[in-house]
Amino acid sequence: MRNFLRTIFVTAVFSVLGACVSNNAPDGIPDAAVDEAAEGTLQQKPIIIGQSFSLPSIIMGEAREINVWVPPSYEEGEKSYPVLYVIDGAADQDFHHISALGQLTTLNGDYDEMIVVGIGTRDRLRELTSKPKDPRYIRNPPDSGDGATFRKHVSDEVIPFIEVRYRTNDRRAVIGESLAGLWIAEVFFRAPDLFTDYISISPSLWWDDKALAKDADAILAQFPAGERRLYFTMANEGGTMQGGLDLIIAAIKKHQPKGLKWHYVDRRKSEVHSTIYHGAALDALRILFGRPAPDYGETPWYLTEDGQPPTDP
Repeated sequence: MRNFLRTIFVTAVFSVLGACVSNNAPDGIPDAAVDEAAEGTLQQKPIIIGQSFSLPSIIMGEAREINVWVPPSYEEGEKSYPVLYVIDGAADQDFHHISALGQLTTLNGDYDEMIVVGIGTRDRLRELTSKPKDPRYIRNPPDSGDGATFRKHVSDEVIPFIEVRYRTNDRRAVIGESLAGLWIAEVFFRAPDLFTDYISISPSLWWDDKALAKDADAILAQFPAGERRLYFTMANEGGTMQGGLDLIIAAIKKHQPKGLKWHYVDRRKSEVHSTIYHGAALDALRILFGRPAPDYGETPWYLTEDGQPPTDP
């Protein structure tokens, strides 16, 4: 399958309108530097943050955007990495801010390094929802309920492409918010072996009058055993969204599926739908992929109350 590759890049350009620049440089800044800024002659180069693929998809009937970020250490050895798949992962969706969390741990070692893969969506209501049973959710023309097709695109086209092209290990995580969170919850219940780690943030469980949440009890009663990790969180949406999640949490507590490690973080008092994603994503990665805190040894004197520097040279 031919793949068309283009480079995602952000070019940092320091440009200042010449008419707005004073003849006299600000204190401490050489005249030459001001002139270069005004004339656009400062040295510049693109900041490369990843690769973007136009992946031909037989299942979706068109090429789809797949974005990939790898940690700097990827090029330094033969190590294999877990993969974090971002639903709604186009360049103008959630790829950039979630891949930034991949970059963050390369600085602080807070959680495992990972490859971040953004899977772009085009019609979210169509691609991220299940076929509705409630007639109130059926539209004409039908523009919803094709989540199973998108799941097949992910399982049969995207994941194989990534696992052939990159060094991956057996940890496959998926993250998404709102309708993407709903799709992730649906995959967890309907196809639990597709991923090992599920991060569902403020999932749109209102869809089809909480149909997925209402099915959770029956599904979990016969849920296959296996090592899986699940992270749910919800902002202050309330209503059928919180009501649906309450049903799911109750079903998980009731059945306690073998091998499942699950977490629910209630953010009703601290977040709204538009603010929850990034902070919750960081929290989820710390919980699911966290590393032990490093041992810094003896506490240095300057972190001790009334501490004194050593007298020895």
